[in-house]
Amino acid sequence: MNRIIRIIILTGAGAPLLAATVAGVHPGAVDDARMIAAASEPANWLVNGGTFNGDHYSKLDQINVNTVKDLKPAWSFDFDTVRGQQSEPLVVDGVMYVSTSWSKVYALDAATGRQIWFFDPMVPGDTGVKVCCDTVNRGVAVYKGKVYVGTLDGRLIAISARTGTQLWSTRTVDPKSALTITGAPRVIHDKVIIGNAGADFGVRGYVSAYDAATGKLVWRFYTVPGDPAKGPDHAASDEIMEKLVRPTWSGDYAKYGGGGTAWHAISYDPELNQLYIGTGNGSPWNPKYRTAGKGDNLFLCSVIALDPDTGKYIWHYQENPQEAWDYNSSQPMILGNLTIDGKIRKVLMHAPKNGFFYVLDRTNGKVISAKPYVPVTWASGIDTVTGRPIETPNSRYTDGPFHLRPNSSGAHNWHAMAYSPKTGLVYLNAFENSAEVRDDPNFKTYTRGPFNTGLLSKLKGGPTHLLAWNPVTQTEAWRVPADRAGVLATAGGLVFQGQGAVTGRFTAFRADNGREVWNYKMPNGVQAGPIAYSVRGVQYVAIATGNGASPAAGDADERERQPGRMVAFRLNGTAKLPAEPGAPPPPNPTADPFTDKQIAQGGTNYGRYCSRCHGPAAISSNVIPDLRRSAFLSDRQSWRAVVIDGALEGNGMVGWKQHLDEAEAEEIRGYVSAQAVALKKRGSGAATSRPPESASPEQ
Repeated sequence: MNRIIRIIILTGAGAPLLAATVAGVHPGAVDDARMIAAASEPANWLVNGGTFNGDHYSKLDQINVNTVKDLKPAWSFDFDTVRGQQSEPLVVDGVMYVSTSWSKVYALDAATGRQIWFFDPMVPGDTGVKVCCDTVNRGVAVYKGKVYVGTLDGRLIAISARTGTQLWSTRTVDPKSALTITGAPRVIHDKVIIGNAGADFGVRGYVSAYDAATGKLVWRFYTVPGDPAKGPDHAASDEIMEKLVRPTWSGDYAKYGGGGTAWHAISYDPELNQLYIGTGNGSPWNPKYRTAGKGDNLFLCSVIALDPDTGKYIWHYQENPQEAWDYNSSQPMILGNLTIDGKIRKVLMHAPKNGFFYVLDRTNGKVISAKPYVPVTWASGIDTVTGRPIETPNSRYTDGPFHLRPNSSGAHNWHAMAYSPKTGLVYLNAFENSAEVRDDPNFKTYTRGPFNTGLLSKLKGGPTHLLAWNPVTQTEAWRVPADRAGVLATAGGLVFQGQGAVTGRFTAFRADNGREVWNYKMPNGVQAGPIAYSVRGVQYVAIATGNGASPAAGDADERERQPGRMVAFRLNGTAKLPAEPGAPPPPNPTADPFTDKQIAQGGTNYGRYCSRCHGPAAISSNVIPDLRRSAFLSDRQSWRAVVIDGALEGNGMVGWKQHLDEAEAEEIRGYVSAQAVALKKRGSGAATSRPPESASPEQ
C-alpha cells in the first residue's frame, strides 16, 4: 500500500498547520482495515504495539546485524517538559504522533523531526499529586483523521490529525476522584477504548468505550463491584457483576474503592472479535482490610475478554486471586499462534508483575502453561488444571513477615515486550527483587493523598536483565544485563532497548544470542519502547527519551534537569544530539537547628507523603527536583509556602495542609536538611549507592 505524502508548513497566528495530499488520503487516514493489516505496512507504525498482536516487531531489515554499525542519529526533537517520557509514538504516512508528559501531543515530520503541530490539553498542575509514578503518558491512537489522547486529569480528547486542534473532549472520570489516565487509547469499530489508573489511592476501576466521532459514551465495564446499597451501575458489567464478581468480595471493600484499574494493557483480536483488558492491584493492597481476607476478589489482577461492540463479558483468567502484593496484571500482552504439542494454538502471552510467564488460550482464557521467569517465593507453581497458583505458606504475611519475591515493583511492568517470528522468542526486561512484607497494624482507614497499602514493606532491588524467553518450552534462551525499558525486535535480527536513568545509551543486541552489536550514548535516560518505520525507502528507529521520577534511579548519575526528547536514528545519520546535562545545584541545608526526634518524625512523614515523587531517603535523580538541593530548603517561610500553601501547585507540587500542619512540615524540612548535610559531607558531586526502592507501583 504505497502512499506519497507532501507536507507543507503554513505559518501564521497560532500553531503551525499541516496541509497534506496523500494520493487521496488525508492526514491520519487510518481505519479498521488498515489497522488489521498493519503488518503489511512496515513503513508505518499504525497502532500501539505495531500491530493488533502487540508484538513490537518490525519487518524492516535495512538496519540489520551487518549494517547496524553505521546507525547514527538522524534527528532529535526537544519536548517542553522535563518529566518522564514513556510514550510509544505512532507513524502514519510520514507523520509521527507522540504524546509526552502532562498528556501533551506533537505531530512531527518523521523524516526530519520538524514540528508540524503541538497540542496542550492544559492539565491542571495539582493533578500530579494523584499519580503514583510521574505525570507520564504512554501514547495516542490515530483513526479516521483524528488523534486521540487520554489526559492525566481523566479526559479523552479527539484532535484533528491535520491541524492539531481539539475536535471534542469528554470527561471519563469523576474529577473529585483519584482516577487518572496514563495509558494509550485503543480504537476498534468506531469506538475509542480507554481505562484509568489510581488503584493505590482508593478508586474503583473500569473500562469505557466512546463513539470515535462524537465522544459519546457507548458502554462501560466495571472491573470490581461498587457499593451494593447503590444498586446496579446500568453498565455492560451489571449481569456478570452480580452473577460472578460480587460474591467473591467481603467486608468494607466499597469504601476503599477496591482497585482493579485497567491502566495500561488493552489488546484486540480481530479474528475472534475479542477485546482483552489487563487489570491492576487491589485497593488497599492488603486483603485483610480490603475484603476481610475472604474471596478471590474478581476481577483484580486478571485478563478479561470482552465484546468490543457491547462491552459484554466473554471470559476471564485471574492470575492472582485475592491479590495481596500489588501484583498488577496490566502489563502488555502479545497475541500469536504457537505450535504446542503438535497443534497450532491461538495464544495470549503475558508476563505480569508476579514473575510467571503465562501462555493462555485466548479463545477461552484457559492456561496452557505458566512458568516463573524470575525467582519467585509467593507460589511454587501454577496448577494448569484449575489455573490457580499454588501459594506458599504465609505468603500473605498473616503469620508474621514474609520474604517476598518479586516485590511490589514487579518482575516486569508496563515496558513493551517483543516477539520475533524469526527466532520464536519473546524479549522483555526481567527485574529480580525482593521484600520483607508484613501486616501494617496501624492501618485504620483510607486517607486520600498518600499511599494506603495496609502492609509494611522493606524493599530490596536486584539485577535487571533483557531476557529472551521461549514461550513454547517456557525456558530461557539467553539473558544480558540491562535496565527496565521497552524493547523492539526487527527482521534485521536485532533487539533494541534503551538504558540509563538520567543519562543513558541506546543499544542493539543480536536477537539469536543476545550479543551486543551497537550502542549510542544518550544525553537522557530511556524507559520507553522503540519503534521502526521508513520514509521514502529509508529505515528509522526512534525512541522517546527522558526517564521519569523513578525513585529507584537514586542519584548515581544526578544532573541538572533537562527536557525529554524524541530521537530518531538511520544508517549514516548526520545529526548531533544535545550535550549531556551539567552538574546539579549543590546541597542547600538550613542552619536552623532540629532535634533528633524532629528529624526522625520528619523522616516518617517524608516517607509517607514525599518519597514517591522526590525519592526514598530524599535521594533523587533530580527529574523531580532533589529537595536536598532546593533553594527553599534553607528558608522556613519559603518551605511553608510550597509544602503547606501550594505555591508551586501549577508545577504539580500541591500544598499538603489537609494532611500536615506547619510543625510537621518543619520536621520534614529538618529531615531533608539532614540528608543534605550528609550529601555535602560526601561532596556535592559524589554519587551515592542506589537507595532502597520505593514501594511505589508504576501506573
